[in-house]
Amino acid sequence: MKKTLSILAAGVMAASLMAGAAVTAYADDITIWVAEEVTDFTKEKANEFLSSNPDFSGFSVSVEPVGEGDAAKNVLTDVEGSADLYGFAQDQLARLVSAQALTPLMGDNAAFVSENNDAGAVSAASMGDMIFAYPLTSDNGYFLYYDSSVVTDPTSLDQILADCEAAGKGFYMEINSGWYQTAFFFGAGCSLSYETDEMGNFTSCNVDYASENGVKALKAIIALAESPAFHNGSSASNAANCAAIVSGTWDSSVVKDMFGDNYACAKLPSFTVDGEAIQMSGFGGFKLMGVKPQVDADKLAACQALAQYLSGEEVQLARYNAKGWGPSNLNAQADDAVKSDVALSALAEQLAYAIPQGQYPNDYWSLATSLGDSVISGDYKDASDETLMSALQSFQDSCISYAK
Repeated sequence: MKKTLSILAAGVMAASLMAGAAVTAYADDITIWVAEEVTDFTKEKANEFLSSNPDFSGFSVSVEPVGEGDAAKNVLTDVEGSADLYGFAQDQLARLVSAQALTPLMGDNAAFVSENNDAGAVSAASMGDMIFAYPLTSDNGYFLYYDSSVVTDPTSLDQILADCEAAGKGFYMEINSGWYQTAFFFGAGCSLSYETDEMGNFTSCNVDYASENGVKALKAIIALAESPAFHNGSSASNAANCAAIVSGTWDSSVVKDMFGDNYACAKLPSFTVDGEAIQMSGFGGFKLMGVKPQVDADKLAACQALAQYLSGEEVQLARYNAKGWGPSNLNAQADDAVKSDVALSALAEQLAYAIPQGQYPNDYWSLATSLGDSVISGDYKDASDETLMSALQSFQDSCISYAK
Protein backbone atom coordinates (compact mmCIF):
# COMPACT_ATOMS: atom_id res chain seq x y z
CA MET A 1 0.00 0.00 0.00
CA LYS A 2 2.73 2.51 0.95
CA LYS A 3 4.59 1.82 -2.29
CA THR A 4 1.41 2.26 -4.33
CA LEU A 5 0.59 5.54 -2.63
CA SER A 6 4.13 6.83 -3.11
CA ILE A 7 4.05 6.07 -6.84
CA LEU A 8 0.65 7.71 -7.20
CA ALA A 9 1.74 10.73 -5.20
CA ALA A 10 4.85 11.22 -7.28
CA GLY A 11 2.83 11.03 -10.46
CA VAL A 12 0.47 13.82 -9.49
CA MET A 13 2.71 16.05 -7.39
CA ALA A 14 3.84 18.31 -10.18
CA ALA A 15 0.32 18.75 -11.52
CA SER A 16 -1.16 19.29 -8.07
CA LEU A 17 1.24 22.12 -7.36
CA MET A 18 -0.10 23.96 -10.38
CA ALA A 19 -3.47 24.59 -8.68
CA GLY A 20 -2.75 28.30 -8.35
CA ALA A 21 -1.30 28.77 -11.83
CA ALA A 22 -3.05 30.15 -14.89
CA VAL A 23 -4.78 27.54 -17.03
CA THR A 24 -4.83 27.58 -20.79
CA ALA A 25 -8.38 28.33 -21.88
CA TYR A 26 -10.07 25.62 -23.91
CA ALA A 27 -13.46 23.96 -23.84
CA ASP A 28 -13.63 21.15 -21.30
CA ASP A 29 -16.28 19.85 -18.96
CA ILE A 30 -15.81 19.15 -15.24
CA THR A 31 -18.35 16.63 -13.96
CA ILE A 32 -19.39 16.81 -10.30
CA TRP A 33 -21.38 14.26 -8.30
CA VAL A 34 -23.13 15.47 -5.14
CA ALA A 35 -26.21 14.58 -3.13
CA GLU A 36 -29.47 15.44 -4.87
CA GLU A 37 -30.45 17.99 -2.21
CA VAL A 38 -27.41 20.15 -3.03
CA THR A 39 -27.24 19.60 -6.80
CA ASP A 40 -28.66 22.98 -7.76
CA PHE A 41 -26.72 24.71 -4.99
CA THR A 42 -23.45 23.16 -6.16
CA LYS A 43 -24.07 24.02 -9.80
CA GLU A 44 -24.78 27.65 -8.86
CA LYS A 45 -21.64 27.95 -6.75
CA ALA A 46 -19.43 26.19 -9.29
CA ASN A 47 -20.61 28.50 -12.06
CA GLU A 48 -20.03 31.52 -9.82
CA PHE A 49 -16.46 30.35 -9.30
CA LEU A 50 -15.76 29.83 -12.99
CA SER A 51 -17.30 33.15 -13.99
CA SER A 52 -15.20 35.05 -11.44
CA ASN A 53 -11.94 33.27 -12.29
CA PRO A 54 -10.87 34.05 -15.87
CA ASP A 55 -7.98 31.60 -15.67
CA PHE A 56 -10.55 28.80 -15.77
CA SER A 57 -12.93 30.36 -18.28
CA GLY A 58 -12.42 27.51 -20.74
CA PHE A 59 -14.09 25.05 -18.39
CA SER A 60 -17.76 24.33 -17.80
CA VAL A 61 -19.41 22.19 -15.13
CA SER A 62 -21.99 19.44 -15.17
CA VAL A 63 -23.48 18.59 -11.77
CA GLU A 64 -25.26 15.25 -11.33
CA PRO A 65 -27.18 13.85 -8.31
CA VAL A 66 -25.18 10.95 -6.89
CA GLY A 67 -25.43 10.58 -3.11
CA GLU A 68 -22.40 10.29 -0.84
CA GLY A 69 -23.42 6.81 0.18
CA ASP A 70 -23.34 5.55 -3.43
CA ALA A 71 -20.23 7.39 -4.57
CA ALA A 72 -17.63 4.69 -3.93
CA LYS A 73 -19.74 1.98 -5.54
CA ASN A 74 -20.17 4.05 -8.69
CA VAL A 75 -16.58 5.29 -8.81
CA LEU A 76 -15.05 1.87 -8.23
CA THR A 77 -17.20 0.38 -10.98
CA ASP A 78 -15.52 2.68 -13.50
CA VAL A 79 -12.88 5.05 -12.14
CA GLU A 80 -12.03 6.53 -15.52
CA GLY A 81 -15.67 7.17 -16.37
CA SER A 82 -16.61 8.61 -12.98
CA ALA A 83 -17.05 12.27 -12.07
CA ASP A 84 -14.03 14.55 -11.85
CA LEU A 85 -15.16 15.79 -8.42
CA TYR A 86 -17.42 13.77 -6.18
CA GLY A 87 -18.79 13.90 -2.68
CA PHE A 88 -18.50 10.79 -0.53
CA ALA A 89 -18.83 9.60 3.04
CA GLN A 90 -15.59 9.25 4.98
CA ASP A 91 -16.04 5.50 5.50
CA GLN A 92 -15.36 5.02 1.76
CA LEU A 93 -11.93 6.68 1.79
CA ALA A 94 -9.80 3.54 2.10
CA ARG A 95 -11.49 1.80 -0.82
CA LEU A 96 -11.17 4.87 -3.03
CA VAL A 97 -7.49 5.34 -2.16
CA SER A 98 -6.77 1.67 -2.82
CA ALA A 99 -8.44 1.95 -6.23
CA GLN A 100 -6.34 5.06 -7.02
CA ALA A 101 -9.59 6.97 -7.51
CA LEU A 102 -8.43 10.00 -5.52
CA THR A 103 -5.70 12.52 -6.24
CA PRO A 104 -3.59 12.90 -3.07
CA LEU A 105 -3.30 16.51 -1.99
CA MET A 106 0.14 18.06 -1.99
CA GLY A 107 1.68 21.35 -0.94
CA ASP A 108 -0.78 24.22 -0.71
CA ASN A 109 -3.74 21.94 -1.37
CA ALA A 110 -2.94 19.78 1.64
CA ALA A 111 -2.22 22.86 3.75
CA PHE A 112 -5.59 24.32 2.75
CA VAL A 113 -7.33 21.30 4.26
CA SER A 114 -5.23 20.94 7.40
CA GLU A 115 -5.21 24.64 8.28
CA ASN A 116 -8.86 25.44 7.65
CA ASN A 117 -10.81 22.46 9.00
CA ASP A 118 -11.39 20.88 12.38
CA ALA A 119 -9.16 18.02 13.45
CA GLY A 120 -11.84 15.36 13.07
CA ALA A 121 -12.54 16.33 9.48
CA VAL A 122 -8.83 16.42 8.60
CA SER A 123 -8.39 12.96 10.12
CA ALA A 124 -11.38 11.67 8.16
CA ALA A 125 -9.83 12.95 4.91
CA SER A 126 -6.44 11.35 5.63
CA MET A 127 -4.72 8.00 5.46
CA GLY A 128 -1.45 7.87 7.30
CA ASP A 129 0.21 11.24 6.85
CA MET A 130 -1.40 11.97 3.48
CA ILE A 131 -4.60 13.93 2.80
CA PHE A 132 -6.80 12.65 -0.01
CA ALA A 133 -9.97 14.78 0.05
CA TYR A 134 -11.50 18.13 0.91
CA PRO A 135 -13.85 18.09 3.94
CA LEU A 136 -17.35 19.45 3.29
CA THR A 137 -19.04 18.88 6.66
CA SER A 138 -18.60 17.88 10.28
CA ASP A 139 -22.21 17.03 10.98
CA ASN A 140 -22.80 13.29 11.02
CA GLY A 141 -22.80 11.93 14.52
CA TYR A 142 -24.97 11.75 17.59
CA PHE A 143 -25.35 13.67 20.81
CA LEU A 144 -27.91 14.34 23.54
CA TYR A 145 -31.17 16.22 23.10
CA TYR A 146 -32.93 16.91 26.38
CA ASP A 147 -35.81 18.70 28.07
CA SER A 148 -34.15 21.24 30.36
CA SER A 149 -37.21 21.33 32.64
CA VAL A 150 -36.60 17.66 33.48
CA VAL A 151 -32.88 16.95 33.11
CA THR A 152 -30.81 18.74 35.73
CA ASP A 153 -27.34 17.50 34.72
CA PRO A 154 -26.85 16.44 31.08
CA THR A 155 -23.23 15.42 31.73
CA SER A 156 -24.18 12.34 33.78
CA LEU A 157 -26.13 9.39 32.37
CA ASP A 158 -27.01 8.27 35.90
CA GLN A 159 -28.50 11.67 36.72
CA ILE A 160 -30.36 11.88 33.41
CA LEU A 161 -31.99 8.52 34.09
CA ALA A 162 -32.79 9.49 37.67
CA ASP A 163 -34.43 12.72 36.50
CA CYS A 164 -36.41 10.93 33.80
CA GLU A 165 -37.56 8.26 36.24
CA ALA A 166 -38.63 10.86 38.80
CA ALA A 167 -40.64 12.75 36.16
CA GLY A 168 -42.13 9.64 34.62
CA LYS A 169 -40.43 10.50 31.33
CA GLY A 170 -38.47 8.45 28.82
CA PHE A 171 -34.81 8.29 27.80
CA TYR A 172 -34.32 7.03 24.24
CA MET A 173 -31.18 5.42 22.83
CA GLU A 174 -30.82 2.65 20.23
CA ILE A 175 -28.60 0.16 22.02
CA ASN A 176 -29.21 -2.63 19.51
CA SER A 177 -27.48 -0.61 16.79
CA GLY A 178 -23.81 -1.08 15.94
CA TRP A 179 -23.57 2.66 15.37
CA TYR A 180 -24.87 3.83 18.75
CA GLN A 181 -23.43 0.91 20.74
CA THR A 182 -19.90 2.15 20.14
CA ALA A 183 -20.64 5.14 22.38
CA PHE A 184 -20.10 2.79 25.32
CA PHE A 185 -17.37 0.50 23.95
CA PHE A 186 -15.19 3.20 22.40
CA GLY A 187 -15.75 5.39 25.43
CA ALA A 188 -14.44 2.63 27.65
CA GLY A 189 -11.31 2.38 25.51
CA CYS A 190 -12.17 -0.53 23.23
CA SER A 191 -11.34 -0.74 19.53
CA LEU A 192 -13.19 -2.26 16.60
CA SER A 193 -11.99 -1.54 13.07
CA TYR A 194 -11.27 -3.38 9.82
CA GLU A 195 -8.60 -3.31 7.15
CA THR A 196 -9.44 -3.88 3.48
CA ASP A 197 -7.51 -4.81 0.35
CA GLU A 198 -7.59 -2.92 -2.94
CA MET A 199 -10.82 -4.69 -3.88
CA GLY A 200 -12.56 -3.64 -0.70
CA ASN A 201 -12.39 -7.11 0.85
CA PHE A 202 -11.97 -7.22 4.62
CA THR A 203 -8.57 -8.64 5.44
CA SER A 204 -8.16 -8.13 9.18
CA CYS A 205 -10.03 -6.95 12.25
CA ASN A 206 -8.65 -4.93 15.14
CA VAL A 207 -10.99 -5.64 18.05
CA ASP A 208 -10.59 -5.93 21.83
CA TYR A 209 -14.16 -6.04 23.12
CA ALA A 210 -13.33 -9.19 25.09
CA SER A 211 -11.47 -7.23 27.73
CA GLU A 212 -11.91 -5.53 31.07
CA ASN A 213 -12.90 -2.36 29.25
CA GLY A 214 -15.40 -4.26 27.15
CA VAL A 215 -17.02 -5.69 30.26
CA LYS A 216 -17.33 -2.18 31.69
CA ALA A 217 -19.08 -1.01 28.53
CA LEU A 218 -21.46 -3.97 28.43
CA LYS A 219 -22.33 -3.55 32.11
CA ALA A 220 -23.21 0.09 31.43
CA ILE A 221 -25.46 -0.88 28.52
CA ILE A 222 -27.17 -3.47 30.71
CA ALA A 223 -27.70 -0.92 33.49
CA LEU A 224 -29.22 1.52 31.01
CA ALA A 225 -31.61 -1.09 29.66
CA GLU A 226 -32.78 -1.91 33.19
CA SER A 227 -33.84 1.67 33.91
CA PRO A 228 -37.63 2.18 33.92
CA ALA A 229 -37.03 5.32 31.86
CA PHE A 230 -35.23 3.50 29.04
CA HIS A 231 -36.73 3.10 25.58
CA ASN A 232 -34.79 1.54 22.72
CA GLY A 233 -34.89 3.92 19.78
CA SER A 234 -33.27 6.91 18.11
CA SER A 235 -36.07 8.44 16.02
CA ALA A 236 -37.55 11.54 17.62
CA SER A 237 -40.64 11.15 15.45
CA ASN A 238 -41.38 7.86 17.19
CA ALA A 239 -40.56 9.02 20.73
CA ALA A 240 -43.43 9.51 23.17
CA ASN A 241 -43.32 11.12 26.62
CA CYS A 242 -39.64 11.76 26.04
CA ALA A 243 -37.30 13.94 28.11
CA ALA A 244 -33.98 12.89 26.53
CA ILE A 245 -32.91 11.20 23.30
CA VAL A 246 -29.60 10.33 21.65
CA SER A 247 -29.84 11.26 17.97
CA GLY A 248 -28.34 13.55 15.33
CA THR A 249 -28.90 16.89 13.65
CA TRP A 250 -31.47 15.36 11.29
CA ASP A 251 -33.89 15.23 14.25
CA SER A 252 -33.43 18.81 15.42
CA SER A 253 -36.69 20.25 14.07
CA VAL A 254 -38.75 17.40 15.50
CA VAL A 255 -37.11 17.69 18.92
CA LYS A 256 -37.55 21.47 18.94
CA ASP A 257 -41.27 20.96 18.47
CA MET A 258 -41.30 18.26 21.14
CA PHE A 259 -39.45 20.19 23.87
CA GLY A 260 -40.47 23.72 22.94
CA ASP A 261 -38.94 26.37 25.19
CA ASN A 262 -37.14 23.61 27.12
CA TYR A 263 -35.23 22.44 24.03
CA ALA A 264 -31.55 21.84 24.87
CA CYS A 265 -28.58 19.89 23.52
CA ALA A 266 -25.27 18.63 24.90
CA LYS A 267 -22.47 16.22 24.09
CA LEU A 268 -23.09 12.67 25.23
CA PRO A 269 -22.91 12.17 28.99
CA SER A 270 -20.52 10.03 30.99
CA PHE A 271 -21.58 6.66 32.39
CA THR A 272 -20.38 5.17 35.65
CA VAL A 273 -19.17 1.60 36.21
CA ASP A 274 -17.73 0.46 39.54
CA GLY A 275 -17.36 4.08 40.61
CA GLU A 276 -15.48 5.14 37.46
CA ALA A 277 -16.97 7.90 35.29
CA ILE A 278 -16.39 7.25 31.57
CA GLN A 279 -17.12 9.78 28.82
CA MET A 280 -19.20 8.31 26.00
CA SER A 281 -17.56 8.25 22.58
CA GLY A 282 -18.96 6.67 19.42
CA PHE A 283 -18.83 7.13 15.68
CA GLY A 284 -18.49 10.44 13.90
CA GLY A 285 -19.17 11.06 10.24
CA PHE A 286 -17.97 13.56 7.67
CA LYS A 287 -18.79 14.38 4.08
CA LEU A 288 -15.75 14.77 1.82
CA MET A 289 -15.07 15.85 -1.76
CA GLY A 290 -12.54 13.96 -3.82
CA VAL A 291 -10.75 14.84 -7.05
CA LYS A 292 -10.28 12.05 -9.57
CA PRO A 293 -6.74 11.74 -10.96
CA GLN A 294 -6.42 13.60 -14.26
CA VAL A 295 -4.16 13.09 -17.25
CA ASP A 296 -4.28 16.76 -18.19
CA ALA A 297 -2.46 19.05 -15.75
CA ASP A 298 -4.61 22.07 -16.61
CA LYS A 299 -7.80 20.23 -15.85
CA LEU A 300 -6.34 18.88 -12.62
CA ALA A 301 -5.50 22.43 -11.55
CA ALA A 302 -9.03 23.57 -12.34
CA CYS A 303 -10.52 20.64 -10.42
CA GLN A 304 -8.34 21.30 -7.40
CA ALA A 305 -9.19 25.00 -7.39
CA LEU A 306 -12.90 24.28 -7.74
CA ALA A 307 -12.80 21.66 -4.97
CA GLN A 308 -11.11 24.18 -2.68
CA TYR A 309 -13.80 26.73 -3.40
CA LEU A 310 -16.70 24.31 -2.88
CA SER A 311 -15.17 23.17 0.42
CA GLY A 312 -14.06 26.59 1.59
CA GLU A 313 -15.44 28.92 4.23
CA GLU A 314 -17.73 30.95 1.98
CA VAL A 315 -19.49 28.01 0.37
CA GLN A 316 -19.64 25.91 3.55
CA LEU A 317 -21.40 28.77 5.30
CA ALA A 318 -23.74 29.33 2.37
CA ARG A 319 -24.49 25.59 2.29
CA TYR A 320 -25.30 25.66 6.01
CA ASN A 321 -27.67 28.59 5.54
CA ALA A 322 -29.33 27.02 2.50
CA LYS A 323 -29.38 23.34 3.43
CA GLY A 324 -28.36 23.07 7.10
CA TRP A 325 -25.15 21.11 6.46
CA GLY A 326 -22.80 21.60 9.42
CA PRO A 327 -19.44 23.15 8.46
CA SER A 328 -16.04 21.57 8.98
CA ASN A 329 -14.32 24.87 8.21
CA LEU A 330 -13.15 26.53 11.41
CA ASN A 331 -14.11 30.07 10.42
CA ALA A 332 -17.54 28.92 9.26
CA GLN A 333 -18.01 27.13 12.58
CA ALA A 334 -17.27 30.43 14.33
CA ASP A 335 -20.04 32.25 12.45
CA ASP A 336 -22.75 33.57 14.77
CA ALA A 337 -25.52 31.67 13.00
CA VAL A 338 -23.64 28.37 13.27
CA LYS A 339 -22.57 28.98 16.87
CA SER A 340 -26.18 29.73 17.84
CA ASP A 341 -27.26 26.36 16.43
CA VAL A 342 -27.25 24.41 19.69
CA ALA A 343 -27.52 21.04 17.94
CA LEU A 344 -24.43 21.66 15.82
CA SER A 345 -22.57 23.04 18.83
CA ALA A 346 -23.33 19.90 20.83
CA LEU A 347 -22.29 17.70 17.93
CA ALA A 348 -19.04 19.62 17.48
CA GLU A 349 -18.24 19.08 21.14
CA GLN A 350 -19.09 15.38 20.88
CA LEU A 351 -17.02 14.86 17.73
CA ALA A 352 -13.93 15.67 19.79
CA TYR A 353 -14.54 12.32 21.52
CA ALA A 354 -15.77 10.41 18.46
CA ILE A 355 -13.97 8.12 16.02
CA PRO A 356 -14.54 8.53 12.27
CA GLN A 357 -16.52 5.56 11.04
CA GLY A 358 -14.57 3.27 8.76
CA GLN A 359 -15.78 0.33 6.70
CA TYR A 360 -17.54 -2.55 8.44
CA PRO A 361 -18.94 -5.83 7.10
CA ASN A 362 -22.71 -6.14 6.95
CA ASP A 363 -22.42 -9.03 9.40
CA TYR A 364 -21.00 -6.68 12.03
CA TRP A 365 -24.19 -4.62 12.10
CA SER A 366 -26.31 -7.75 12.46
CA LEU A 367 -24.06 -9.06 15.23
CA ALA A 368 -24.28 -5.79 17.13
CA THR A 369 -28.07 -5.85 16.83
CA SER A 370 -28.12 -9.35 18.31
CA LEU A 371 -25.96 -8.26 21.24
CA GLY A 372 -28.26 -5.34 21.95
CA ASP A 373 -31.37 -7.47 21.59
CA SER A 374 -29.96 -9.91 24.16
CA VAL A 375 -29.44 -7.05 26.59
CA ILE A 376 -32.95 -5.71 26.03
CA SER A 377 -34.40 -9.20 26.53
CA GLY A 378 -32.72 -9.43 29.92
CA ASP A 379 -30.42 -12.29 28.97
CA TYR A 380 -27.56 -10.74 30.96
CA LYS A 381 -29.52 -9.61 34.01
CA ASP A 382 -27.36 -10.22 37.11
CA ALA A 383 -24.74 -11.91 34.92
CA SER A 384 -21.24 -12.34 36.34
CA ASP A 385 -18.22 -10.64 34.81
CA GLU A 386 -17.12 -14.06 33.57
CA THR A 387 -20.41 -14.56 31.72
CA LEU A 388 -20.16 -11.13 30.16
CA MET A 389 -16.56 -11.76 29.13
CA SER A 390 -17.63 -15.01 27.49
CA ALA A 391 -20.36 -13.23 25.54
CA LEU A 392 -17.90 -10.58 24.40
CA GLN A 393 -15.34 -13.22 23.41
CA SER A 394 -17.96 -14.83 21.18
CA PHE A 395 -18.79 -11.40 19.74
CA GLN A 396 -15.11 -10.66 19.14
CA ASP A 397 -14.43 -14.04 17.51
CA SER A 398 -17.33 -13.47 15.12
CA CYS A 399 -16.03 -10.00 14.23
CA ILE A 400 -12.63 -11.47 13.42
CA SER A 401 -14.18 -14.25 11.32
CA TYR A 402 -15.75 -11.72 8.95
CA ALA A 403 -12.30 -10.74 7.73
CA LYS A 404 -11.13 -14.21 6.80
